[in-house]
Amino acid sequence: MGYINREIRRFGTRCINTYEGIAITLRDEASFAQWIVINIASIALTFCVEMTSVERILIIALGLMILVAELLNTGIEAAIDRISEDIHPLSKKAKDCGCAAVAVMAIIGLIAWLMVIFT
Repeated sequence: MGYINREIRRFGTRCINTYEGIAITLRDEASFAQWIVINIASIALTFCVEMTSVERILIIALGLMILVAELLNTGIEAAIDRISEDIHPLSKKAKDCGCAAVAVMAIIGLIAWLMVIFT
């Protein structure tokens, strides 16, 4: 019974940490809020455009992956800034790569939308 109680507490802690991570990113990163709005519009549009269930799931999943990339990018930026706010080539590299990950994910989502619409 001790194991189950411990795991329930851990799960509760993970839920709180997840909520706090999303809330702080939503508060501090305008781009995260923008991607949420784009995702809401994209999800609504999947029900207005003729597509298969698999295509709909793919479009929704790719949109959510953009949010994941944005959360990871925010974490990278926070960690770099925690270490030092001094300008350093490695800090720039880490931040730019995080930003690029979001952009690449967005391009993948756009390509998926274009393929669904034009095929």
